[in-house]
Amino acid sequence: MNLPPIVLVTGTDTGVGKTITTAALAALLHVTGRSVGVYKPCQSGAADGDSDAAEIVRLAGVTAEAGVVLQEPMAPVAAAAHDGMPLPALASHAERIRELAASHDHVLVEGAGGLLVELDSDGGTLADLGSLLTAAFVVVTRPGLGTLNHTALTLEALSARGLDVLGTVLGSWPVSPGAVHHSNRQVLRKLRVPLLGALPEQASELSPADFRAGAAAWLNGVRA
Repeated sequence: MNLPPIVLVTGTDTGVGKTITTAALAALLHVTGRSVGVYKPCQSGAADGDSDAAEIVRLAGVTAEAGVVLQEPMAPVAAAAHDGMPLPALASHAERIRELAASHDHVLVEGAGGLLVELDSDGGTLADLGSLLTAAFVVVTRPGLGTLNHTALTLEALSARGLDVLGTVLGSWPVSPGAVHHSNRQVLRKLRVPLLGALPEQASELSPADFRAGAAAWLNGVRA
């Protein structure tokens, strides 16, 4: 599966491995000579030192930026209210992504939390951003118990909106997987969209060189 110019990376929940998956996709493209820009519409948790853009830059060696940076580790609307900061309109994010697409072969857009988390004060979500951009999605999911329902719900929401899904990725595959992990992986392989790969749970602890070298093997369902 070849990646289109704009790819939105969403997840079945928060903490499922969206940032690491975005970094691995970026690394895979970058090592083949593609120019890659990464955009995060809303970054929260800055007060705790969270910066998904900085982590992607470190691991993948590509440019990355956030549309708005919020202090508290909360959903964007709540975090913005806490900071007393207005959120950019969804159309502003779309405009910046189009600008990046004009100067890069690929733009990867990492969502906040899950697909339907609100990104602006008008209720706009990553799904709505995908509609504005006519972009395709990668869905990052957990390997453990509950993931099949969460994945099915996310895929159903995307399908109901007529949005294209490139496939799913297991964002954090355990070092010692159990029966439930192997079973879930088998089921995910049989969904209507392909399973593009699985990232090891310790991937972010690797050196940037090792991370970039491993990306192609982890995401063996993606062709750069």
